[in-house]
Amino acid sequence: MLKQTQQQKLLQKLSPQQIQLMKLLQVPTANLEERIKEELEENPALEYSEDGSSPDDEMEKPAEEFEAGAEDEFEPDGSESEYDNIDISEYVSEGDDEIADYKLRDDNYPDPDEQRTMPIRVETTFHDHLLDQLGLQTLDERQRRIAEQIIGSIDDDGYLRREASAIVDDLSFSQNVETDEEEIRQMIKMIQTFDPPGVCCADLKECLLLQLRRKPQDDEGVIYATRILDDYFDEFTKKHYEKIQRALNLTDEDLREAIGQIIKLNPKPGANYSVMNKAESYVIPDFFIMNNNGKLELSLNSKNAPDLRISEGYREMLKEYDRGDKKDKRQKEAVLFIKQKIDAAKWFIDAIKQRQHTLLSTMEAILNYQHDFFLTGDETTMRPMILKDIADITQLDISTVSRVANSKYVQTEFGTFKLKFFFSESLSTDSGEEVSTREVKKILADMIGGENKRKPLSDENLTKMLQDKGYNIARRTVAKYREQLNIPVARLRKEL
Repeated sequence: MLKQTQQQKLLQKLSPQQIQLMKLLQVPTANLEERIKEELEENPALEYSEDGSSPDDEMEKPAEEFEAGAEDEFEPDGSESEYDNIDISEYVSEGDDEIADYKLRDDNYPDPDEQRTMPIRVETTFHDHLLDQLGLQTLDERQRRIAEQIIGSIDDDGYLRREASAIVDDLSFSQNVETDEEEIRQMIKMIQTFDPPGVCCADLKECLLLQLRRKPQDDEGVIYATRILDDYFDEFTKKHYEKIQRALNLTDEDLREAIGQIIKLNPKPGANYSVMNKAESYVIPDFFIMNNNGKLELSLNSKNAPDLRISEGYREMLKEYDRGDKKDKRQKEAVLFIKQKIDAAKWFIDAIKQRQHTLLSTMEAILNYQHDFFLTGDETTMRPMILKDIADITQLDISTVSRVANSKYVQTEFGTFKLKFFFSESLSTDSGEEVSTREVKKILADMIGGENKRKPLSDENLTKMLQDKGYNIARRTVAKYREQLNIPVARLRKEL
């Protein structure tokens, strides 16, 4: 039996503007320009403002109202009456007395764009470097295709991690070239003579040995280093120097010289040629903090504040429609399309402005919270700070603060830092004071940096030293902080 009931529900939904703003907050400065370019390509009603003004600033009608109006006016039944109530007065009322751009332009001065210089990054990739050297070899077409296949199989670190049999199969199926493993090995040996030394090796041991063989073979340090890598590679990686010294009957000076030769080698020959993502290879600060006679001044990167406006061409179309007497269905459909594009452009401009405001308010709260650090650059002055602390100050949601802190950088006189650098948990001292874990990590790093490398400090010793300074910390916590600082255990920090 069917029953009809009523239910009352409370739902929370994000508006399109909120979704767009959340996405923009996550975009770092390095990628914001690309995001704006995509919007400009998708929406012809949006354009850059040459003079920095925004004609759309005077439009007071909210975008939601425009959208609702467009939906009410554009019905799918195709009748003429659906277009009778199109009101575009809000779009065209403020622009009749504007002065044209060409009347304000001075032909005696070049346009600002003509004075700008755009640096272009030119670089040679690791594989291009190897292919250039391959071009200097005397090879027939078949051999060249085999060599190119091998070079293409080398990873960005410079290692050939594919088996010779797998490369034979690759050439057979993809290049229709018949070969065997012996020919592949011969080609590999040829490529191993290329620069950088150590390229096209299967593992670290072979890579280091290949580099040593390019050094003068009458050098005792090179001879001892070669024997160590050949016969005692595992002991060397674990820094069991005493065992190596006894086995090869080396003096302290001989061992020190041999180890010195090995540590000068490059474990990743191709790393110097690796191409990173633009946002990763260039750190573009989102904020700048300057110390002006003891007063900290915060500013936003100008790339975060682009001059955008509504296209004058689209506004002119609406004015022509408003001035016309005969308004057929096709013209009214075009006007609805123009209104939708203008609304979308206005949404995007508002989202960019809201992004600027959110970034500045969040960074200002972080600046005030970590004021002592920005004045001195001393990490031990940093206060414990979590996302909730900044969210409470700015009255923003924790997720919003997290989006702002993600992939954003601030440039100070002490260096450029990620915003996440300033967030840390708290740790209590013997006096009951709450201190930042960042402070503890800094003290831990200083202790390890000042230790005797012949007898490095163990985690137990480091724990005792920190406890003597008044920090309530466990050994496992010290080990965790040491790993977060990318510092190896005491045995691997030992030096001769």
